[in-house]
Amino acid sequence: MAEPAERSGRRRLRPAPLIFEPAEATADPEHFFDLESIEDPRELLARATELTLAFRAATDRAVEFQAVAAAQLADPKRFDRLTAADVAERAAWTEDYARKMIEFGRDLIRTNGRRAED
Repeated sequence: MAEPAERSGRRRLRPAPLIFEPAEATADPEHFFDLESIEDPRELLARATELTLAFRAATDRAVEFQAVAAAQLADPKRFDRLTAADVAERAAWTEDYARKMIEFGRDLIRTNGRRAED
């Protein structure tokens, strides 16, 4: 699991805005955020890089939310708490990965989103 940029000491880059594509555009398998229409390779590289960074940032953030949710679902104080196996099944993870995500989520909750090594 990759650490978000701000936690690993790298400067956090501001992601490019992800614009929702119209349904007719997404039906075309060659269409991807209008990149296919950019002719200048410099501009194409810049925009594709922006999108890559945006998707990475979105993935990092979504993983943190997954971890927090997993920790909340497995919280021993909940009367309806789930086991790691239950969390794994719901998230399509292995049980070992679910345990790691639960612990990661507990760490995020305990430190209010800041990792101990910050």
